[in-house]
Amino acid sequence: MEAALWEALEDGGVRCRLCNHRCRIKEGRRGICGVRENVAGRLHTLVYGRLVARNVDPIEKKPLFHVLPGSQSYSIATVGCNFRCRFCQNADIAQLPADRDGRIMGRPVQPEAVVEDAGRHECATIAYTYTEPTVFFEFAFDTAALALEKGIRNVFVTNGYMTPEAIESLGQVLAAANVDLKAFSDKFYKEMCAARLAPVLDTLRLMKKAGIFVEVTTLIIPGANDDPAELRELAEFLREDLGPETPWHISRFHPTYKLTDRPPTPVQTLRRARDIGLSAGLRYVYTGNVPGEEAESTYCHQCGERLIERWGFTVRKNRLRDGKCPACGAVIDGIWV
Repeated sequence: MEAALWEALEDGGVRCRLCNHRCRIKEGRRGICGVRENVAGRLHTLVYGRLVARNVDPIEKKPLFHVLPGSQSYSIATVGCNFRCRFCQNADIAQLPADRDGRIMGRPVQPEAVVEDAGRHECATIAYTYTEPTVFFEFAFDTAALALEKGIRNVFVTNGYMTPEAIESLGQVLAAANVDLKAFSDKFYKEMCAARLAPVLDTLRLMKKAGIFVEVTTLIIPGANDDPAELRELAEFLREDLGPETPWHISRFHPTYKLTDRPPTPVQTLRRARDIGLSAGLRYVYTGNVPGEEAESTYCHQCGERLIERWGFTVRKNRLRDGKCPACGAVIDGIWV
Protein backbone atom coordinates (compact mmCIF):
# COMPACT_ATOMS: atom_id res chain seq x y z
CA MET A 1 0.00 0.00 0.00
CA GLU A 2 1.30 3.47 -0.83
CA ALA A 3 2.44 5.34 2.25
CA ALA A 4 1.50 8.82 3.44
CA LEU A 5 3.89 11.72 4.03
CA TRP A 6 6.67 11.38 1.48
CA GLU A 7 8.04 13.16 -1.56
CA ALA A 8 9.66 11.97 -4.77
CA LEU A 9 13.28 12.87 -5.54
CA GLU A 10 14.79 13.41 -8.97
CA ASP A 11 16.99 10.30 -8.91
CA GLY A 12 14.13 7.85 -8.33
CA GLY A 13 14.60 8.04 -4.61
CA VAL A 14 12.05 9.25 -2.08
CA ARG A 15 12.17 11.34 1.06
CA CYS A 16 10.03 10.05 3.91
CA ARG A 17 8.41 12.82 5.96
CA LEU A 18 6.84 10.65 8.65
CA CYS A 19 9.49 10.82 11.35
CA ASN A 20 12.41 13.08 12.12
CA HIS A 21 14.97 10.79 10.53
CA ARG A 22 13.43 12.00 7.24
CA CYS A 23 15.07 9.06 5.48
CA ARG A 24 16.23 9.43 1.89
CA ILE A 25 15.44 6.01 0.44
CA LYS A 26 16.80 4.62 -2.82
CA GLU A 27 14.67 2.41 -5.06
CA GLY A 28 14.27 -1.06 -3.59
CA ARG A 29 15.49 0.03 -0.15
CA ARG A 30 13.75 0.69 3.16
CA GLY A 31 13.93 3.44 5.74
CA ILE A 32 15.43 3.11 9.21
CA CYS A 33 12.11 1.75 10.54
CA GLY A 34 12.39 -1.27 8.22
CA VAL A 35 8.72 -1.12 7.23
CA ARG A 36 8.58 1.62 4.56
CA GLU A 37 10.05 0.76 1.15
CA ASN A 38 10.72 2.59 -2.09
CA VAL A 39 8.91 0.61 -4.78
CA ALA A 40 9.59 2.00 -8.26
CA GLY A 41 9.98 5.54 -6.99
CA ARG A 42 6.97 5.51 -4.66
CA LEU A 43 7.02 4.94 -0.90
CA HIS A 44 5.00 1.96 0.35
CA THR A 45 4.10 0.83 3.85
CA LEU A 46 4.68 -2.89 4.40
CA VAL A 47 2.68 -3.16 7.62
CA TYR A 48 -0.79 -1.77 6.88
CA GLY A 49 -3.09 -3.93 9.00
CA ARG A 50 -0.33 -6.51 9.64
CA LEU A 51 -0.93 -6.72 13.36
CA VAL A 52 1.36 -8.77 15.59
CA ALA A 53 -0.41 -7.82 18.82
CA ARG A 54 -4.08 -7.31 19.78
CA ASN A 55 -4.82 -7.22 23.50
CA VAL A 56 -7.27 -5.69 25.95
CA ASP A 57 -5.22 -3.85 28.59
CA PRO A 58 -6.01 -1.58 31.50
CA ILE A 59 -5.33 2.01 30.44
CA GLU A 60 -2.94 2.22 33.41
CA LYS A 61 -0.57 -0.18 31.63
CA LYS A 62 0.26 2.39 28.91
CA PRO A 63 0.85 4.12 31.42
CA LEU A 64 -1.90 6.74 31.24
CA PHE A 65 -3.08 7.61 34.75
CA HIS A 66 -5.08 10.72 33.86
CA VAL A 67 -7.14 9.26 31.03
CA LEU A 68 -10.34 7.43 32.02
CA PRO A 69 -8.80 5.55 35.01
CA GLY A 70 -9.98 1.99 35.48
CA SER A 71 -11.09 1.65 31.85
CA GLN A 72 -9.95 -0.88 29.24
CA SER A 73 -7.86 -0.03 26.19
CA TYR A 74 -7.78 -2.13 23.03
CA SER A 75 -4.05 -2.27 22.24
CA ILE A 76 -2.53 -3.00 18.83
CA ALA A 77 0.87 -3.04 17.14
CA THR A 78 2.74 -4.00 13.99
CA VAL A 79 6.43 -4.83 13.75
CA GLY A 80 9.02 -2.08 13.32
CA CYS A 81 10.55 0.91 15.05
CA ASN A 82 12.45 4.02 14.05
CA PHE A 83 14.70 3.79 17.15
CA ARG A 84 17.38 1.26 18.00
CA CYS A 85 17.14 1.35 21.78
CA ARG A 86 19.64 -0.99 23.39
CA PHE A 87 17.14 -1.49 26.23
CA CYS A 88 14.07 -2.17 24.07
CA GLN A 89 11.47 -4.00 26.14
CA ASN A 90 9.55 -5.31 23.12
CA ALA A 91 12.53 -6.03 20.87
CA ASP A 92 11.05 -9.31 19.61
CA ILE A 93 8.51 -7.33 17.58
CA ALA A 94 9.81 -3.75 17.54
CA GLN A 95 13.28 -4.70 16.28
CA LEU A 96 12.22 -7.73 14.24
CA PRO A 97 12.83 -6.22 10.77
CA ALA A 98 16.22 -4.85 11.89
CA ASP A 99 17.35 -8.05 13.61
CA ARG A 100 15.94 -10.59 11.12
CA ASP A 101 16.91 -9.32 7.68
CA GLY A 102 13.84 -7.19 7.09
CA ARG A 103 11.28 -9.82 8.01
CA ILE A 104 7.67 -8.60 8.21
CA MET A 105 5.12 -10.54 10.24
CA GLY A 106 1.50 -10.02 11.17
CA ARG A 107 -1.99 -11.22 10.38
CA PRO A 108 -3.98 -8.98 7.98
CA VAL A 109 -6.69 -7.03 9.80
CA GLN A 110 -8.89 -4.17 8.59
CA PRO A 111 -9.55 -1.00 10.66
CA GLU A 112 -13.26 -1.86 10.85
CA ALA A 113 -12.45 -5.17 12.56
CA VAL A 114 -10.27 -3.47 15.17
CA VAL A 115 -12.93 -0.90 16.03
CA GLU A 116 -15.66 -3.55 16.13
CA ASP A 117 -13.61 -5.76 18.44
CA ALA A 118 -12.78 -2.81 20.70
CA GLY A 119 -16.48 -2.05 20.99
CA ARG A 120 -17.31 -5.70 21.68
CA HIS A 121 -14.86 -5.64 24.61
CA GLU A 122 -16.32 -2.35 25.87
CA CYS A 123 -12.99 -0.56 25.53
CA ALA A 124 -13.06 3.19 26.06
CA THR A 125 -9.91 3.71 23.99
CA ILE A 126 -7.77 2.14 21.31
CA ALA A 127 -4.05 2.29 22.11
CA TYR A 128 -1.41 2.21 19.40
CA THR A 129 1.43 0.79 21.42
CA TYR A 130 4.03 -1.96 22.15
CA THR A 131 6.14 -0.94 19.13
CA GLU A 132 6.43 2.61 17.73
CA PRO A 133 2.99 3.51 16.34
CA THR A 134 4.42 6.21 14.09
CA VAL A 135 5.74 3.51 11.74
CA PHE A 136 2.22 2.15 11.15
CA PHE A 137 0.79 5.65 10.86
CA GLU A 138 -1.55 4.94 7.93
CA PHE A 139 -3.32 2.06 9.65
CA ALA A 140 -3.40 3.88 12.98
CA PHE A 141 -4.94 6.98 11.42
CA ASP A 142 -7.61 5.07 9.50
CA THR A 143 -8.51 3.04 12.59
CA ALA A 144 -8.55 6.10 14.85
CA ALA A 145 -10.90 8.00 12.53
CA LEU A 146 -13.38 5.10 12.55
CA ALA A 147 -13.06 4.73 16.31
CA LEU A 148 -14.02 8.36 16.85
CA GLU A 149 -17.19 7.81 14.85
CA LYS A 150 -18.07 5.03 17.32
CA GLY A 151 -17.31 7.15 20.39
CA ILE A 152 -14.01 5.40 21.16
CA ARG A 153 -11.01 7.61 21.95
CA ASN A 154 -7.48 7.01 20.66
CA VAL A 155 -4.12 7.12 22.45
CA PHE A 156 -0.52 6.76 21.30
CA VAL A 157 2.36 5.30 23.31
CA THR A 158 5.31 6.71 21.42
CA ASN A 159 8.95 7.73 21.37
CA GLY A 160 7.84 11.12 20.06
CA TYR A 161 9.97 11.18 16.91
CA MET A 162 7.21 12.02 14.42
CA THR A 163 7.40 15.09 12.21
CA PRO A 164 5.23 18.20 12.60
CA GLU A 165 3.37 17.02 9.48
CA ALA A 166 2.45 13.76 11.20
CA ILE A 167 1.41 15.53 14.40
CA GLU A 168 -0.86 17.84 12.42
CA SER A 169 -2.76 14.78 11.18
CA LEU A 170 -2.71 12.99 14.53
CA GLY A 171 -4.11 16.03 16.28
CA GLN A 172 -7.40 15.32 14.50
CA VAL A 173 -7.81 11.84 16.00
CA LEU A 174 -5.74 11.49 19.19
CA ALA A 175 -7.11 12.26 22.64
CA ALA A 176 -3.90 11.54 24.52
CA ALA A 177 -0.37 10.23 24.26
CA ASN A 178 2.25 8.86 26.58
CA VAL A 179 5.60 10.02 25.21
CA ASP A 180 8.90 8.47 26.25
CA LEU A 181 11.35 11.20 27.15
CA LYS A 182 14.18 8.74 27.56
CA ALA A 183 16.75 11.20 28.93
CA PHE A 184 17.62 14.87 28.82
CA SER A 185 20.89 14.28 26.99
CA ASP A 186 21.58 14.22 23.27
CA LYS A 187 24.54 11.93 23.99
CA PHE A 188 22.19 9.36 25.54
CA TYR A 189 19.83 9.50 22.57
CA LYS A 190 22.66 9.05 20.07
CA GLU A 191 24.43 6.21 21.90
CA MET A 192 21.44 4.34 23.33
CA CYS A 193 18.70 4.97 20.73
CA ALA A 194 20.39 6.06 17.47
CA ALA A 195 18.31 9.23 17.55
CA ARG A 196 18.42 12.82 18.85
CA LEU A 197 16.83 14.63 21.78
CA ALA A 198 15.67 17.91 20.18
CA PRO A 199 12.97 16.42 17.89
CA VAL A 200 11.35 14.70 20.88
CA LEU A 201 11.17 17.97 22.78
CA ASP A 202 9.64 19.62 19.71
CA THR A 203 7.04 16.84 19.49
CA LEU A 204 6.03 17.32 23.11
CA ARG A 205 5.51 21.04 22.55
CA LEU A 206 3.55 20.45 19.33
CA MET A 207 1.32 17.77 20.86
CA LYS A 208 0.47 20.10 23.71
CA LYS A 209 -0.34 22.87 21.24
CA ALA A 210 -2.51 20.47 19.21
CA GLY A 211 -4.68 19.75 22.25
CA ILE A 212 -3.44 16.18 22.80
CA PHE A 213 -3.31 15.37 26.52
CA VAL A 214 0.30 14.38 27.20
CA GLU A 215 1.81 12.16 29.88
CA VAL A 216 5.55 11.52 29.90
CA THR A 217 7.57 8.43 30.88
CA THR A 218 11.27 8.21 31.68
CA LEU A 219 12.86 4.79 32.22
CA ILE A 220 15.65 5.37 34.75
CA ILE A 221 18.75 3.35 33.82
CA PRO A 222 21.53 3.16 36.43
CA GLY A 223 24.63 5.03 35.32
CA ALA A 224 23.04 6.21 32.06
CA ASN A 225 20.32 8.80 32.73
CA ASP A 226 19.95 8.90 36.53
CA ASP A 227 22.10 11.95 37.27
CA PRO A 228 20.07 14.22 39.61
CA ALA A 229 21.08 17.38 37.75
CA GLU A 230 19.89 15.94 34.44
CA LEU A 231 16.61 14.77 35.97
CA ARG A 232 16.09 18.25 37.39
CA GLU A 233 16.60 19.75 33.92
CA LEU A 234 14.09 17.30 32.49
CA ALA A 235 11.50 18.08 35.16
CA GLU A 236 11.98 21.82 34.66
CA PHE A 237 11.46 21.41 30.91
CA LEU A 238 8.16 19.62 31.55
CA ARG A 239 6.98 22.35 33.92
CA GLU A 240 8.05 25.28 31.77
CA ASP A 241 7.32 24.02 28.26
CA LEU A 242 4.36 21.68 28.83
CA GLY A 243 2.98 22.92 32.13
CA PRO A 244 2.97 21.70 35.74
CA GLU A 245 -0.15 19.64 34.99
CA THR A 246 1.89 17.18 32.88
CA PRO A 247 2.04 13.76 34.60
CA TRP A 248 5.57 12.32 34.75
CA HIS A 249 6.07 8.55 35.12
CA ILE A 250 9.47 7.47 36.42
CA SER A 251 9.90 3.81 35.58
CA ARG A 252 12.22 1.10 36.88
CA PHE A 253 14.70 -0.46 34.45
CA HIS A 254 15.33 -4.21 34.25
CA PRO A 255 18.20 -5.65 32.16
CA THR A 256 17.00 -6.62 28.69
CA TYR A 257 17.85 -6.94 24.98
CA LYS A 258 21.34 -5.46 24.41
CA LEU A 259 21.67 -3.73 27.77
CA THR A 260 22.22 -6.49 30.29
CA ASP A 261 25.29 -5.12 32.05
CA ARG A 262 23.26 -2.81 34.34
CA PRO A 263 21.37 -3.80 37.49
CA PRO A 264 17.70 -3.02 38.02
CA THR A 265 17.09 0.53 39.14
CA PRO A 266 17.22 0.88 42.93
CA VAL A 267 13.83 1.88 44.29
CA GLN A 268 15.50 4.69 46.21
CA THR A 269 16.67 6.18 42.91
CA LEU A 270 13.05 6.31 41.70
CA ARG A 271 11.93 7.95 44.92
CA ARG A 272 14.70 10.54 44.64
CA ALA A 273 13.69 11.27 41.04
CA ARG A 274 10.08 11.72 42.13
CA ASP A 275 11.16 14.19 44.80
CA ILE A 276 13.07 16.10 42.12
CA GLY A 277 9.96 16.28 39.94
CA LEU A 278 7.73 17.48 42.75
CA SER A 279 10.26 20.07 43.93
CA ALA A 280 10.50 21.33 40.33
CA GLY A 281 6.79 22.14 40.49
CA LEU A 282 5.17 19.18 38.72
CA ARG A 283 1.78 18.29 40.16
CA TYR A 284 1.71 14.57 39.41
CA VAL A 285 4.82 12.37 39.55
CA TYR A 286 4.57 8.58 39.60
CA THR A 287 6.95 5.68 40.08
CA GLY A 288 6.45 2.63 37.84
CA ASN A 289 7.40 -1.05 37.73
CA VAL A 290 7.35 -1.12 41.55
CA PRO A 291 3.86 -2.31 42.58
CA GLY A 292 2.75 -1.23 46.01
CA GLU A 293 4.50 2.14 46.01
CA GLU A 294 2.33 4.98 47.33
CA ALA A 295 3.60 7.03 44.39
CA GLU A 296 1.40 4.94 42.07
CA SER A 297 -1.60 6.85 43.41
CA THR A 298 -2.88 10.27 42.35
CA TYR A 299 -2.96 13.02 44.96
CA CYS A 300 -4.59 16.44 44.90
CA HIS A 301 -1.96 19.03 43.99
CA GLN A 302 -3.70 21.57 46.23
CA CYS A 303 -4.55 19.80 49.48
CA GLY A 304 -2.68 16.48 49.21
CA GLU A 305 -5.77 14.26 49.45
CA ARG A 306 -5.33 10.80 47.90
CA LEU A 307 -7.81 10.71 45.03
CA ILE A 308 -7.05 7.60 42.96
CA GLU A 309 -5.59 4.61 44.77
CA ARG A 310 -3.68 2.15 42.56
CA TRP A 311 -1.89 -1.15 42.93
CA GLY A 312 0.08 -1.87 39.79
CA PHE A 313 -2.36 -1.52 36.91
CA THR A 314 -5.45 -1.82 39.12
CA VAL A 315 -7.50 1.12 40.38
CA ARG A 316 -8.65 0.25 43.88
CA LYS A 317 -10.51 3.47 44.60
CA ASN A 318 -11.37 6.61 42.63
CA ARG A 319 -12.66 9.52 44.71
CA LEU A 320 -12.72 12.14 41.95
CA ARG A 321 -16.00 14.00 41.53
CA ASP A 322 -16.49 15.51 38.07
CA GLY A 323 -12.73 15.78 37.73
CA LYS A 324 -12.36 17.62 41.03
CA CYS A 325 -10.99 16.87 44.48
CA PRO A 326 -13.91 16.15 46.83
CA ALA A 327 -11.98 17.63 49.77
CA CYS A 328 -11.00 21.06 48.41
CA GLY A 329 -12.64 21.35 44.98
CA ALA A 330 -9.38 21.70 43.04
CA VAL A 331 -9.62 20.76 39.35
CA ILE A 332 -7.47 17.68 38.63
CA ASP A 333 -5.95 17.69 35.14
CA GLY A 334 -6.91 14.87 32.79
CA ILE A 335 -9.66 13.21 30.77
CA TRP A 336 -12.14 11.82 33.25
CA VAL A 337 -15.51 11.48 31.47
